[in-house]
Amino acid sequence: MTLKFALLGAGRIGQVHAHTLAHHPRATLAAVHDPFAAAPLAETHGCPIRSIEEIADDPAIDGVLICTPTDTHADLIEIFCRSDKAIFCEKPIDLSIPRVEACLAMVAHSRTKLMLGFNRRFDPHFDAVIQAATAGKVGAIEQVTITSRDPAPPPKAYVAVSGGIFRDMMIHDFDLARVLLGEPVTKVQASGAALIDPDIRTLNDYDTASVILATDSGRQALILNSRRASYGYDQRIEVHGATGSLTALNQRPVDIEHASALGVTRPALHDFFMTRYTEAFKREITAFVEAIEQDNQPRPSGADGLEALRLAEAAVQSVETGRLIRV
Repeated sequence: MTLKFALLGAGRIGQVHAHTLAHHPRATLAAVHDPFAAAPLAETHGCPIRSIEEIADDPAIDGVLICTPTDTHADLIEIFCRSDKAIFCEKPIDLSIPRVEACLAMVAHSRTKLMLGFNRRFDPHFDAVIQAATAGKVGAIEQVTITSRDPAPPPKAYVAVSGGIFRDMMIHDFDLARVLLGEPVTKVQASGAALIDPDIRTLNDYDTASVILATDSGRQALILNSRRASYGYDQRIEVHGATGSLTALNQRPVDIEHASALGVTRPALHDFFMTRYTEAFKREITAFVEAIEQDNQPRPSGADGLEALRLAEAAVQSVETGRLIRV
């Protein structure tokens, strides 16, 4: 059986998911919707351009992939929830916690499957750390460190509508930290600054941020974010436990080492998420397809997205007040 999907949003991440569906053995791209950029993608993959209403009303379409701007996510989830389609949605569902809660209440009272696009869970290197930590390879977990630095700040027009570094960028790390800690986070202490571009502060945002998360048992996670890394896309995690540690290091397009009389050199890091997380994007869509095939609720779920957003909100409050925030 081949599952049929509609893609909503033909931007960068939409194009990535369209490519994955086009090469998936048990899924196909059946329709695309984007008010501005649908034509090139539809032509590339030989699928029709259709309206939201047409997609929702078509019983032959099994699911949708929502890759539109954040402020459309909750409304679209509710539309396709009513038409009983499986839904994959890029993070976050919304920037407002009450709006997310209302949307998830509708999902809970339906038969809809909803998966959130926290792709880093599916990165082979990060996933190997998650699986080993969960299996007890380093004993009781004590500390988690997550480093995530972009090569350069995004355009200011994007910063103005993104929801800020904690809700937009660090939300991926909040999700990873929840998985790696293995316990509910109850305390959040955050710091933020505009060290790269002072104009970012005028937009009520930060380009440099750090957060300490803690659980009731005392487990801690340190998250470091920056909008600038001169050496490439910096993505690392470490889990320290009672009997050892697990580390996923930075990845390179070609992982070789050149040694000579002048020293030892290695190729540069990936330049951004589009190349660094290629395999993760493929694996998350496969997980979505398998959840539909096996009639399982997919993970990460809408609830995972809500909890990550709660941590982001707590981080914002902590920076604004200079206080530790209890979740």
